Amino acid sequence: MGNFKAYRIRQNDSAIHSGFETVSLDDLTVGDVVIKVIYSGINYKDALAATGKGKILRQYPLNGGIDLSGIVTNSSDPRFIAGQPVLVVGAGLSEYLDGGYAEYCRVPVRCVVPLPDGLSLFEAMALGTAGFTAALAVTRIEDIGQDKHLGPVVVTGATGGVGSIAIDILSSRGYEVVAYTGKSDKHDYLKSIGASSILDRQSVDFGSKPLEKAQWGAAIDNVGGETLAWLTRTIKPWGNIASIGLAGGTKLETTVMPFILRGVSLIGINSIEMPVAVRDQVWKSLGSDMKPHFFDKIVSRVIDFDELPNVFSDYIESANTGRTVVRIGVE
Repeated sequence: MGNFKAYRIRQNDSAIHSGFETVSLDDLTVGDVVIKVIYSGINYKDALAATGKGKILRQYPLNGGIDLSGIVTNSSDPRFIAGQPVLVVGAGLSEYLDGGYAEYCRVPVRCVVPLPDGLSLFEAMALGTAGFTAALAVTRIEDIGQDKHLGPVVVTGATGGVGSIAIDILSSRGYEVVAYTGKSDKHDYLKSIGASSILDRQSVDFGSKPLEKAQWGAAIDNVGGETLAWLTRTIKPWGNIASIGLAGGTKLETTVMPFILRGVSLIGINSIEMPVAVRDQVWKSLGSDMKPHFFDKIVSRVIDFDELPNVFSDYIESANTGRTVVRIGVE
């Protein structure tokens, strides 16, 4: 395959530099499966890594991009064959493995997921880590008995990729969904993808009691910090909270009262470290009963590979809505 184009991240004199380079397969981290990358996506984590705003990479240099979908070109493991459509999400890409912002990627076989029935390569990256995380959160609250009749599910960080896809999945499964956002110009968008109502972040009084008025049957939280603490105090008895993000802070100041007096469950969502069987089943669900209905609204942009560096600032500044798909190759 010779040389090919990659968006590479380097560290020089403690400063992070990133940009397009010409590389070869020999430059990439080791792996069993070589994939021609067709699509990737952009996550907040990708923007932090590429701009140096967050310490994401554990070694340098590496190609950026924590997600990819594409076609296997060769594999030393018989579980995958040339021509097979696959996806790789998370799994250490752009942390200690070369990532999906390249025309070709080489990864360990444990990272690779066969493209599920019901999903195209484009749809796989319309989902990406964000969609997988949202589906995993819904799966986990349902696994411990979430009752859709208990009350509305509040989704924080609602306009982001995880929030948007969580709203779509929950609403299609019969839940009443409340979108929690500070973006007043996105109310119509949130209702168009399944939100029953909007909760304006600026209008919320968090209160200070160990238990506040119970309002929510469950929550999908992308914010953390004070918002998550408030959620623990306002979930109804036997409701569940899926904790995903930390945009609002890493501290959690609450009491044991919601857990021992209301039976609230706080569930941590890690989209990387999990049994392979769980990962594969969630992806199968995303191609069937959990497949979002509103890809056309949630995918706000499709960009060419050359445009990639111009988009990271939107994620750093929380100016992005939904998902951005990056077109890297041709099927």
